[in-house]
Amino acid sequence: MSGTLNKVMLIGHTGDEVKMHYFEGGNCIGRFPLATNDSYVNKSTNERVTTTEWHNIVVRNKAAEICEKYLNKGDKIYIEGRLKTRKWQDEQGKDRYSTEIQCTDFTFLTPKNENPSSEPRPQNTTQQVTPSVNNPQEASPDSPAMEDDDLPF
Repeated sequence: MSGTLNKVMLIGHTGDEVKMHYFEGGNCIGRFPLATNDSYVNKSTNERVTTTEWHNIVVRNKAAEICEKYLNKGDKIYIEGRLKTRKWQDEQGKDRYSTEIQCTDFTFLTPKNENPSSEPRPQNTTQQVTPSVNNPQEASPDSPAMEDDDLPF
């Protein structure tokens, strides 16, 4: 294989609210921690051991605004993205590194009724509906959008 791949898929719970940073020109980024858990049974003690791994998630522009509006601490979310390591210097001039997940797609997994806000929340950022080849009426720009109940899965 001659190509390379940098892809991350995570399902976890947010560890804090989304922190927004705005830039000149109208662009913005949002950052939040995401916790994923792994559990196993310790064979010598027969106790269940759970370990938590923390990930730094970065979302950009419109996706960041959606996350800020609808994500709360503790919500479950599916994240797709790529790893990015940044290098920076601390106050003593030492090189430090931070590895982040640059989010390219996400889906909220916490059910609406568990969300304390009364606003409806989108369940997926990829809301593209591909018209069916078998039904040319769906390809018409005047036809109504397909509802979730019409999906075969």
